[in-house]
Amino acid sequence: MEETAKQDLVFLELRQKLQSGLLFIRSDIVRDGADVEIESKQDSILNIQTADWTYQVHLTSGVSLVETLCQKSPGSTEHGSHFRLRLRVDQPSEAPCSVIGELQVKVTYSFLCQSCGSMVLQNRAFGRVLPLPNGNWNALVDDWCCHPDPFANRKLLPRDGDCLLGDTFILLARDSSCEQTLTREGNSSQQASAEQKRSSKRVMVSCRSCSAVLGEELTAEVLKFYITEILVKPHEDGECDIAQLSLETKPNSIRQRFLEQTLASRLVELSSAQSIFRFSIQTPDGKPVILLWLLNTDTLVASFPDAAARGDSFISAGDVHPREHQSCQAVQAVKVLYVLCSDSKLKDVVDVWEKDISVHPLPLPQGSCEELQKLLMSSTFRLPAFLRCMNSYQVCPLLQR
Repeated sequence: MEETAKQDLVFLELRQKLQSGLLFIRSDIVRDGADVEIESKQDSILNIQTADWTYQVHLTSGVSLVETLCQKSPGSTEHGSHFRLRLRVDQPSEAPCSVIGELQVKVTYSFLCQSCGSMVLQNRAFGRVLPLPNGNWNALVDDWCCHPDPFANRKLLPRDGDCLLGDTFILLARDSSCEQTLTREGNSSQQASAEQKRSSKRVMVSCRSCSAVLGEELTAEVLKFYITEILVKPHEDGECDIAQLSLETKPNSIRQRFLEQTLASRLVELSSAQSIFRFSIQTPDGKPVILLWLLNTDTLVASFPDAAARGDSFISAGDVHPREHQSCQAVQAVKVLYVLCSDSKLKDVVDVWEKDISVHPLPLPQGSCEELQKLLMSSTFRLPAFLRCMNSYQVCPLLQR
């Protein structure tokens, strides 16, 4: 049982476009000869009945099971049984937007540190919200310019009232309030050599309250904030109440969920807008950490971890009999293949990806790259053993909600 120690008891994966799904039940839940009944008594509610347990999955609106076509797969793994399902999808789920997809002109926003909830920038409204060119644009200039590169040694920077959107970051003009909410690498005694330092070394900016790295200082007037490190709160009245926006310190699980949802939403937006499906998660200095291959964006997943048998917080608080009946909500997810660049056994794969210009770079802070590695590995180990890998790649569902 060592391989199944972290594996979920019950795992459900549904594909909305294919109108099909896979249900896996671990061997210690379904004993030899035990019958499993799968039915949908109400629209968008799936009931899974075993000898000792009843599992209920609340599907998204418009998705339901076609009972007559629910069949057990001919082969069952040594770790459990799996069943093929047929679905009816009346209304596919819409993918949520990331921060970059939600920012608009003439709307007042406040920016908070995601780690501690402290206010970073308050009451910022933008006259222009503009996307920056593709992450590889500079490398392609020679292919579409018949004269010397007009952008050589020039940066695209925001003016006052501008918000420029990168793939994983936003660029904003600095204002006087930043002195009270942010700290930068170095101190005031080194101010005279700041420009020399900036040319040879990145100047990071951090939250003054918790010291979490939020982004970089590109120039004395321009800041770069990574979307994995900040919360953006709109306020329709043009004013912002700090008391309403202040957050308590978040546990690691909440931080991981935020990181997961932010990345998943951004992958969907980039694949939809630019038909990009392969990504390289990199540190700010361009060092690749994770290679991601986006497989699909129409997945719904639900699972019951080992904690379910102990009545932990993964399970609906409304359950009356936690030893007999468990319920959960199916959530949207994107399915990715990934490779950790630190794995020396896959150096050939990493080398091929690094030379491929179609692989899209996604820069993130070093700390977030490390968190993402742990998140991907943890999610993979929770999958049934036969779903964890595909050729040289590991498999992982990234939750969108």
